[in-house]
Amino acid sequence: MGRAAYIRRRLILMVFVLFGVTVVIFGMVRILPGDPAFLILGDRATDQKAAELREQLGLNRPVLEQYWMFVSGFARGDMGQSLLYRQPVGDLVLTRVPVSLALAGYAMGLAAVITLTFGIVAAVNKGRWPDQLIRVGFLFALTTPSFWFGILLILLFGLTLHWFPVAGFGETLPQHIWYLFLPALTLALQLSAVLIRNLRGQIIQTLRSDYVRTAHAKGLSESLVLLRHVLRNALLSTVTIFGLQFGFLVGGTIVVETVFALPGTGQLLIQSITARDYPVVQAITVVSAVLVIVVNLAVDLSYSFLDPRVTYE
Repeated sequence: MGRAAYIRRRLILMVFVLFGVTVVIFGMVRILPGDPAFLILGDRATDQKAAELREQLGLNRPVLEQYWMFVSGFARGDMGQSLLYRQPVGDLVLTRVPVSLALAGYAMGLAAVITLTFGIVAAVNKGRWPDQLIRVGFLFALTTPSFWFGILLILLFGLTLHWFPVAGFGETLPQHIWYLFLPALTLALQLSAVLIRNLRGQIIQTLRSDYVRTAHAKGLSESLVLLRHVLRNALLSTVTIFGLQFGFLVGGTIVVETVFALPGTGQLLIQSITARDYPVVQAITVVSAVLVIVVNLAVDLSYSFLDPRVTYE
């Protein structure tokens, strides 16, 4: 099977996965306690006004009809109307998605740099103090909740050293990069803690291979052998884990955006869940699912570039 046929098959499977996601999310948001009509009306709520609002918003229609409206509308690019904000969900979500995507992409970039740097250092210094220090340090990062780790970074680099801002997104591109550094670092350190352990183990195992000893026997330098022969082979499983961890990274942005007061989908999702704003919750969840599926597809396609022996049979 060629790469094109593989992509077609994965896209078809993506449709079934998204169908399952829509069913699960549609059902879960409707079993949450509370009536959206009463939450929206607040102190002005009466039984009559709540009934009129449910009729206006279509909340009193059969569940299957509501689901069909949701799915068919989403397929047309119409994500519905927000119950809380009274504006198109598409416009509401699309204004927040760039912030979350920038944060996730920034965190992935930092995680890649941190993983490669510390993973290689730990592997080539196996059993010595740099290896032990790296393993203990990133074990601490792995076991620390992201919100608490973010608060620690705020206290140290924001309020004590005054190196980085502790809230907001900025106005210009340089400001965006500056404002997102601490939240991206919070996510990247926890993601790197998983990846470094794997990369270290793969590099140590690859260094024992016969072809690596042959490369050394030919007189190639240590750095050339490491980059050309060891790292490319050791990265395969690490890249796999990297793709799988993207789903957790998307979930982690919700907490981190709240800690750093970022105007992304995380804050919007929490507000929408609290207000039982079904269309917004469904839209954000489906968009997140699409991003995770696309990233995992890109990871699968990267295998053949890292190792030409990999095929899609």
